[in-house]
Amino acid sequence: MPTISTTFPTWLTEWMEAHKVTLWGVADLQDLPTPSDQTGKEFPLAISLAIPMNPQIMGRIHNGPNQAYADEYVRVNNHINQLSTALAEVLKTRGFQSWPLAASVRSDPVKIKGDFPHKTAATRAGLGWIGRHCQLITRPYGSWVRLGTVFSDIELPCGSSVEKNFCGSCMSCVEACPAKALKGRKWYTGSAREEILDVEACDLWKKEHYFQYHKGHNCGICSSVCPYGQKVLKKVDE
Repeated sequence: MPTISTTFPTWLTEWMEAHKVTLWGVADLQDLPTPSDQTGKEFPLAISLAIPMNPQIMGRIHNGPNQAYADEYVRVNNHINQLSTALAEVLKTRGFQSWPLAASVRSDPVKIKGDFPHKTAATRAGLGWIGRHCQLITRPYGSWVRLGTVFSDIELPCGSSVEKNFCGSCMSCVEACPAKALKGRKWYTGSAREEILDVEACDLWKKEHYFQYHKGHNCGICSSVCPYGQKVLKKVDE
């Protein structure tokens, strides 16, 4: 059971501090299908990591992605993969099953999704909520983050799952989306991605207009205009 422990082990908090991971938590996944461990069992929990993007780069792509954003996207994804792999190895050396979920990998190109939604682990870990742009929004960094997920069977205290949307009446991302792929609906726990985002329209627009950036995997306009992200940029520029 992943909720027996009430405090994080010292070695884990020290590991996060040493690697400068400032936003992380643990998600209870017992009621969801997950990838299987080496014994064929599904994982009961996951450690979720939110790594911030450069706010000055993110604040300058409201008219479309650029090379700086494409490079930052790769840099942060690579960093997440290094962190996730390293953490999984530490867990294994301590006798636990673990498996790092790669950042931004589409294992199902038809349905345009990966092996497990990083955002599901993040909301269940209490890191933030899903905005109308179908991305995680955090208090410290807005939606200007990328996510890492490490599945494990270690016993850790799980975060309080975020079940409320804090976007209010804001429609900035919906209005800014050039593909008109955002439906303007509020996220709620258990809502399907398709209720918020027309993923095919989003994917097609990116491939038709921004193919030069990782074969159309980058856009970022909806995230760039998010007020929660803009607050971060204002703090940096002050």
